[in-house]
Amino acid sequence: MRKPLDRTALDAALADVHHAGIPGLFAEVRDHDEVWRGAAGVADVVTGRPVTADMRHRVGSVTKTFTAAAVMQLAESGGIGLDRPIGRYLPKLVPGERGAAVTVRMLLNHTSGLAEYLPYAYPSLKGFPALGETGPQSLDDNRFTRFDPVELIGMGVAAPAVGAPGGAPGVYSNTNYLLLARLLELMTGTTAEQCVTRNVIQRAGLRDTRFPAGAHLDGPHSLLYEAWFGMIDPPRDYSVYDMSWVGAAAALTSTVADLNRFLGLLFAGEIVRPQSLAQMRQTVKVVSQEGRLIDYGLGLQPMEVPGQGTFWGHGGTVWGGGTLAMIRADGLRRLAVAVNMQRWNRLDSSGTPQPHPIDDALTALYLAGL
Repeated sequence: MRKPLDRTALDAALADVHHAGIPGLFAEVRDHDEVWRGAAGVADVVTGRPVTADMRHRVGSVTKTFTAAAVMQLAESGGIGLDRPIGRYLPKLVPGERGAAVTVRMLLNHTSGLAEYLPYAYPSLKGFPALGETGPQSLDDNRFTRFDPVELIGMGVAAPAVGAPGGAPGVYSNTNYLLLARLLELMTGTTAEQCVTRNVIQRAGLRDTRFPAGAHLDGPHSLLYEAWFGMIDPPRDYSVYDMSWVGAAAALTSTVADLNRFLGLLFAGEIVRPQSLAQMRQTVKVVSQEGRLIDYGLGLQPMEVPGQGTFWGHGGTVWGGGTLAMIRADGLRRLAVAVNMQRWNRLDSSGTPQPHPIDDALTALYLAGL
């Protein structure tokens, strides 16, 4: 399985993504004791300030792996049961028959049937998943909005169900992870962010990973350019943004080095027990937010790489930023990539995202890294 790092190929693949249209990106690949870090492009299209590989970045739903790890720790201690109904713990948030049917595990793997709250919190996204019927206005309107997570959960619970609890396929929904955050809060007596910080981030010794205290990113970072499928032209910077709209589901900031360290320790059994990690790797079919059918575990997603086996990790997006962090099942090869633009694909007349050179360039970078 050992394939030494081809630094020249990695440098070229990184540069190709920039030349294909991403303003700036940075990455780290680890294999055994070898480490490659690279950066290409700019952190600010106006000043030309370059990106660097040590920049902090909003990692989006990669946060879910951290939150899932904290939930698994709670299950290990006997504080909760993965197959117990969420209504047993949070009866006011998921009441009645639904609360009795939806389990903690269903929240972790997105088979709860609970709808995504975002189209209800962001009026210009109410047409989702019909992208042609959405618009970016709500992104600006809510830049400094401080959302109440209980209200967001209420929107998702009140919305029409997207499936029966435990049904197949599941449907990816941030509502699930905001509920898990409230579960952590109930059982630990602290906020979910404090729980994840103490029990996962600090346990892993991550120095540059944290939940934001306000709308601003601290430390060296890139601006984040959102295109919203060509409706924002030129793409607009959303690096200053109140992340309460996703909280413990997707609000973390980190570095590519920290993400690789976290995944390495997770797969080494340093964050959760091997039995818990095995459960995290048990997958079901889930419809992603892009409408694709994917395999999803408990806060982890698999990726098959020809000749290299199965990798595990998570991808993430926020307004303007994207991240992918993956580790091979043997724990030795790791890749973390951060890009500073999102939703670059324009829509055709039917509202379907059209292929873009960035897509192929990113795929080539992932394959070169993995």
